[in-house]
Amino acid sequence: MARLPRSSIPSLSGEPRLRRLGVGSSAGLDRPLRAQLVVAGVAGVILIAVPLYLMRRPSGTPVAVPESSVTRSVPKPAAAPMPVDAGLPPPKAVDRVTLAAPQRVKCGSSPTNSRLEAGLCDALPALEKSLAAAIRASVDCAPKQKDGGTINFVLSVDFTSKKLHAFPGASGSWKGPLARKATDCVNRSLPMPDWGAIPHQYRYYWLAVLATYPSPTSLSVPAGTPTFE
Repeated sequence: MARLPRSSIPSLSGEPRLRRLGVGSSAGLDRPLRAQLVVAGVAGVILIAVPLYLMRRPSGTPVAVPESSVTRSVPKPAAAPMPVDAGLPPPKAVDRVTLAAPQRVKCGSSPTNSRLEAGLCDALPALEKSLAAAIRASVDCAPKQKDGGTINFVLSVDFTSKKLHAFPGASGSWKGPLARKATDCVNRSLPMPDWGAIPHQYRYYWLAVLATYPSPTSLSVPAGTPTFE
């Protein structure tokens, strides 16, 4: 069978061959189309991002945090009352017993051979503190007199026999059985010293401490305290 002859498409005058094949026309149209797509995409991103930014931007005023139920349930402490100055001085506490400074009465080699010059006797601070502490601890044994009084507690110290004994001296206003009752309580309150740890020059000493006991009325109502009836 004989083939039909291929028809030829006549070319227009002045038109290049590539345009007739469809190559030159498609390349020229794709470039402006791509540019338009890029511009449209950027504009879409801007239209979406700007409203989101305006919605999520932090505001200048702080956001109030709601108070939790636990915080509301805890009661607030009440304010401390303001001190009121009544214009009166505070009452001064009165000691139940006042002690004078310890006195070194005498010292020597024995009770019968003791110097009367107290300035020549060396101090025994450990025993002086023990005597003062025993007097304060025995304050309940002091006489209960209306006007108060004094007891001169004398402590005899014998390093040879290692003995301590307290007795009422002659210079106190309370003497006799009332004073002896108080000194008996002092003897029971005296601790046994460490005889080897106490430095001393003599074997025998007399120490004295004058105790002053105020009246019971001055203990119950301090001086300067107003009374209300």
